[in-house]
Amino acid sequence: MTDPRYKKLASLLVTYSTALKRGDRIFLDMIDVPDDFTIELVRAARLVGAIPVVETRHTRITRELQLGTNLQHASLLRDLEMVRMKKMQAYIAIRGTLNASETSDVPGDRMALYSRVLRPVQNHRVNHTRWCVLRWPTPSMAQGAGMSTEAFEDLYFDVCTMDYRRMARAMAPLERRLKRTDRVRLKGPGTDLSFSIKGIGAKMCKGDRNIPDGEVFSCPVKNSINGVIQFNAATLYAGTRFENVFLEFKDGRIVKATANNTKRLNEILDTDPGARYVGEFSLGFNPYILNPMCDILFDEKIAGSIHLTPGQAYEDCDNGNHSAVHWDMVLIQRPEWGGGEIWFDGELIRKDGLFLTRDLKPLNPNNLK
Repeated sequence: MTDPRYKKLASLLVTYSTALKRGDRIFLDMIDVPDDFTIELVRAARLVGAIPVVETRHTRITRELQLGTNLQHASLLRDLEMVRMKKMQAYIAIRGTLNASETSDVPGDRMALYSRVLRPVQNHRVNHTRWCVLRWPTPSMAQGAGMSTEAFEDLYFDVCTMDYRRMARAMAPLERRLKRTDRVRLKGPGTDLSFSIKGIGAKMCKGDRNIPDGEVFSCPVKNSINGVIQFNAATLYAGTRFENVFLEFKDGRIVKATANNTKRLNEILDTDPGARYVGEFSLGFNPYILNPMCDILFDEKIAGSIHLTPGQAYEDCDNGNHSAVHWDMVLIQRPEWGGGEIWFDGELIRKDGLFLTRDLKPLNPNNLK
């Protein structure tokens, strides 16, 4: 018997997240996901009259391809994937990787080449389809969260099927504030960073791009960032886990970067010139996600967090930065993580993870649950 929660999640993804309608073509990109859920997703798409196209992938096979990739191979994959993506109106990707470090031994130059050549496919998907990306709960994710597999699955389905329409209503004032803000300042232990977001715009993420969701993002003016930031959540990128990432900026560019693996960190930041500039700034506030599990689709939504992103900017809030890299790094500002402050144009907006202004208080955890 199929878990009834599968049907509920599939319905949310089809009717709300991607808002499928009759005749829409949707690409279902399933990576290490149970067949039972893929079938529920296919059925949900057909129920509204959409046309599902399914690709079933496995991370171990992808690793093998990346180990031996070259320009000819990566270019062929890009061309084939792009033809398919251009025929789609919508896209759902679900990633259930059993081992988050599966690609950690792929050489840095191969990974950089693969990412750089395939990036146009992702850019087209982000900018020209209605898309949603989420993880599938696995024992390794439960371990990363410090939970039993059963308890984590319960959390996962609670978070992924929460009332995102209600959250969207609470987000709107923050989106408006970001759109009219010029100067942003972030303060906290090891952090004193300032930049401008004037004229960039803002976008609220309300369950129609990522599941789980709960953030509003903008983007720094490319050359405006100055100061330092010390991230306190571990981050996984290209199969490598990084802790205690510290970045120093001068006129928008990362001029110093250290971590537990400083060499690998700088290899990634040297993928291309844009990787040392920032393509996103975002505030997270999902009330059910409190602690990092080294999975960015969860960690970037942590209540009382911000994330800053070396690399590619989104077209929705574009500062002109282009890169094969898009690396969300998370700083949690709740008191148990050291606290911190966010200032907009000289006004203290959030302190120690809680919004202070009347219009933004509905985004605090006790008001969203």
